[in-house]
Amino acid sequence: MNMKTLIKNGRIVTAVDDYTADIFIDGETVTTIGRSLDIEADKVIHASGKLVIPGGIDPHTHMELPFGGTESSDDFETGTRAAAYGGTTTIIDFAVQTKGESMIAGVDKWHAKAEGKTAIDYGFHLITTDFEDKHTEEMYTLMDEGITSFKLFMAYPGVFLADDATIFRAMSAAGERGGRICMHAENGIVIDEIIKRALAEGRTAPKYHALTRPTIAEAEGVHRAIAIAEMAESPVYIVHLSCTDALNQVREARDRGIPAFAETCPQYLFLSIDDYGDGFEGAKYVMTPPLREKHNHGELWKGLKMDDLQVVSTDHCPFCMKEQKELGKDSFAAIPNGAPGVENRMGLIYNGGVHENRISLNRFVEITSTAAAKMFGLFPKKGTIAVGSDADIVIFDPGRSQTLSVETHHMNVDYNAYEGRTVQGVVETVLSRGKVVIEDGEYKGKKGDGRFLKRGECVAI
Repeated sequence: MNMKTLIKNGRIVTAVDDYTADIFIDGETVTTIGRSLDIEADKVIHASGKLVIPGGIDPHTHMELPFGGTESSDDFETGTRAAAYGGTTTIIDFAVQTKGESMIAGVDKWHAKAEGKTAIDYGFHLITTDFEDKHTEEMYTLMDEGITSFKLFMAYPGVFLADDATIFRAMSAAGERGGRICMHAENGIVIDEIIKRALAEGRTAPKYHALTRPTIAEAEGVHRAIAIAEMAESPVYIVHLSCTDALNQVREARDRGIPAFAETCPQYLFLSIDDYGDGFEGAKYVMTPPLREKHNHGELWKGLKMDDLQVVSTDHCPFCMKEQKELGKDSFAAIPNGAPGVENRMGLIYNGGVHENRISLNRFVEITSTAAAKMFGLFPKKGTIAVGSDADIVIFDPGRSQTLSVETHHMNVDYNAYEGRTVQGVVETVLSRGKVVIEDGEYKGKKGDGRFLKRGECVAI
């Protein structure tokens, strides 16, 4: 028998709406929205004075990712549970095709990791390291199975780096069928030379991770990724854009009508190069791209407001300081790249965006949920509150505040990148496909609640 839930008197906010009403959920989907609904329900949630928003969608996570001689510390169970605590009800994680492996085998490995473990719904992109013309058929098979986006790297020579010809082939093939190429855009070959020089000069502290990856290397990568996409007549999505230099490349392309899209992450909006300091504590912030100078923050927020940036993801890829980040205690080049964030995204962006008057409430919903749903083939099932949509709903109290800390977070990592920061707004209740998974700060779901999402074509917005 379907569970029937009634949410009463909430302020419902989507990317385009803002009104007070009741929501009736029958089983997994929203079936009725209206004023003063008088319908029998198994559970009634009173939401007066609260925001009722679509569940967050984080289209960039790395659970159980092998990297740098270790593996990211959140698995699909702990990572998705932490996401739910933070108001995120869908993640799109990155499966990996290793060099010489078939694309399908790469995806199969990730299905095996995630199946039966997740707290929330999930999809996959595929990190693609080999793409010859012969791989086109495999790509289309995966797209038929609901994996419609693929990530290529201009960084990490010898591990992930794809040359320009490979990128062009993949973009051309994906573009033919409504797929999307996600680009890690940095000039990794030049960066490797800069790193070699720094190490030869004895510059080994974590801060040199940032100092060897200049913003111009990212801007050049973004420019080249967009140029290749233009030649391939395909849209492109730039992942984890971190700086004004790179943003300007996206702006210029979009002004010319090129379908170039980009995401940024909370770390590039709230943290800066100053956080590295001089000691090993700075290893907490070794991620790629690295943290940048503070002056970039304002421009990135402006990019989010003006739609030059469409999405805020996290690039959640946690490694514990103890035993994992410590692998690089003698050299920043050996520190596993990545930081935690999946649980803190919604609160940080509400606080920095809405509470501090940088963006509207509607735009907040758009950049944390709706835009990703549209661009990655999940809308309108996900990313909005409407009749027929999945009942992925967050009841958010804008009147309460919380302090972010390793002591209270649920991510499986021994530090919080935003330790001690107080944010306005608290996730109170989270429903995933109509089931309450978080209630008053307590986890009510169970391992395996989440389902794999077969995504449709990636839409240009």
